[in-house]
Amino acid sequence: MIAAVYKVTLAEGRNLVVKAGDTESRLDIEGDMLRHLAQVSSLPLPPLIHSEPDLLVLGHVKGSSDLDERAQEHAAELLAALHSVTWTHFGHTEDTLIGPLHQPNPPSSSWVDFFREQRLLYMAHEALQARAITTSLCVRIETLASHLERWLDEARQPVLVHGDVWATNLLASEGRITAFLDPAIYYAHEEIELAYTTLFGSRDRTFGDSFYRRYHELRPIAPGFFEERRHIYNLYPLLVHARVFGRHYPEEVARTLDRFGY
Repeated sequence: MIAAVYKVTLAEGRNLVVKAGDTESRLDIEGDMLRHLAQVSSLPLPPLIHSEPDLLVLGHVKGSSDLDERAQEHAAELLAALHSVTWTHFGHTEDTLIGPLHQPNPPSSSWVDFFREQRLLYMAHEALQARAITTSLCVRIETLASHLERWLDEARQPVLVHGDVWATNLLASEGRITAFLDPAIYYAHEEIELAYTTLFGSRDRTFGDSFYRRYHELRPIAPGFFEERRHIYNLYPLLVHARVFGRHYPEEVARTLDRFGY
């Protein structure tokens, strides 16, 4: 969506992945995110070789996005470890990207306020400005946003999230995850990461029961997440999808608002 992607074989036989875009692609931000993940976590990543706004060069990693049960359990272990990396505030030292879109990260001491202002309302207003959602739908989102404390609790501490975990951003081989791709990092409540993995329903969701069972063993998931909170958190990626793709995503947002009486 933001660059052409090539597999490049050098004369000595080494394989690279090259993303080539333009200066608006901001591939240097993706490079910065990969660099931060490599510095503070053990998450498997493609080796970062070079980054600038219109060019990103990575080491090639073997694997496919077909995750068997062992790979899903390994993914759970890796994400649980990532979610043990903490910071002093929610957000990040720099703004990042979610897909092709700007993702603001001003440091905040309150998770609920950060999610309300920098995720839910920010993306709703971006979608409205792009005419991806209607004014009436935006007003409904604003109404729910003013009552988030009814559904969401403050996080124990800000934890690092990959930010865009879905099937094709994962590579696996022989039951092991070989790389997480295309990060959209910031420090958050880990439930927003878990919520996104459930976004596309039981048939197309990123992980099956083995992932959630293993993750829960390592970092217990609080009651009410699957029944209620994940739907609120998934308003953010739904608005991202509405802003980027349009299609049926505004209807999905409306159905979530219906679920909560807004």
